[in-house]
Amino acid sequence: MALRVALPNKGQLAEPARAMLLEAGYLQGAGQRDLVVQDPINDVEFFFLRPKDIALYVGEGTLDLGLTGRDMLLDSGAEAEELLALGFGASSFRLAAPAERIRVLADLNGTRIATAYPGLLESWLSRVNIRARVVRLDGAVENAVALGVADAVADVVATGTTLRRAGLVPLDGVILESEAVLVRRRQAPQSVTIETFLRRLNSVMVARSYVLMDYDIPTGLVDQACGITPGFESPTVAALHDPQWSAIRAMVPKGEVHRVMDDLYQIGARGILVTDIHACRL
Repeated sequence: MALRVALPNKGQLAEPARAMLLEAGYLQGAGQRDLVVQDPINDVEFFFLRPKDIALYVGEGTLDLGLTGRDMLLDSGAEAEELLALGFGASSFRLAAPAERIRVLADLNGTRIATAYPGLLESWLSRVNIRARVVRLDGAVENAVALGVADAVADVVATGTTLRRAGLVPLDGVILESEAVLVRRRQAPQSVTIETFLRRLNSVMVARSYVLMDYDIPTGLVDQACGITPGFESPTVAALHDPQWSAIRAMVPKGEVHRVMDDLYQIGARGILVTDIHACRL
């Protein structure tokens, strides 16, 4: 039976999720408007669903896996669990209010707080012992205070720009740090197709985070150079035609490339080249 996977059909996670799956070798030839995509080569069937519904479908066992936000997973209360953080769609679930009315969390007692994530908010309010009434909205939460529906809001934000435009100031403290995650039903049995799917997504994240670095180094400095570029398992060291020089290849974190190049050049490395990684298995 084909692996059944849910993907977001809209929202900020939709395009990055599709891009990751394409990089992992799935969804080849799929159209932008397709609601169901058969991938017989990989024995996977994809369903494009409302992001907030994905955890519910997975938790009920209707689908095997789903890509959604950590915030939506936890808010749903579904019998689903996070299997893998995917490294995109970072956001924070936090409170905001007019600065002249509410300055600290204790000021929230006795207020109305509007949110599209009532499950998350109610759970947090209970933990921190704040008594407030939760006003449930489906969207445009930032307008709730101006329209008199609420005294404060709790929303998922990436930069906070929309909240500030509405005259709201984020309060200290973050309720939840969220990002895109892969979810499955709690206590679901593992399978070869799920393991393969996980391995492919992991390979995309590694390929996005690392580059290949090649360089020449005086043979007497190989050990020192390997200390700078230890690679994943161990760097590849090859002899050159000139026995006084060796060639080294290693994976290097993308964010450290220029520092590593500087360090290598300082000790005598030359011909330093950097290449993107498009796919890998580690």
